[in-house]
Amino acid sequence: MWLMNYITKNSMTSPKAVKGELSVSEANGTAVSAAGEHKHLALCFPYGIASKPPSGEKAVVLPLSDGEVGLGVIASTVGLEEGELMLYSKGGASLVLKNDGRVLINGREYGND
Repeated sequence: MWLMNYITKNSMTSPKAVKGELSVSEANGTAVSAAGEHKHLALCFPYGIASKPPSGEKAVVLPLSDGEVGLGVIASTVGLEEGELMLYSKGGASLVLKNDGRVLINGREYGND
């Protein structure tokens, strides 16, 4: 019995996520180039959030039993404190939720009147 458990436990390998460079094209949809090319990826976001990340960003791909999914891009946390949230676009628009209740929209402060 212990031998069967040992063999089963040590013979199965779980899928590993990979990191690579993101590319977006009409032909391949969203793709990531890592050790291999991962094409036609579905992207994974929290409910209510949608994004089309720009080409050239570092992205993470997770293999699934029925394909692969793009988990997202490696984000920068420049200027954020622990617990704060930033939404930003490639064009420079941003929304920052600060810990003290302030909201910054494109750097302009709202709230905390």
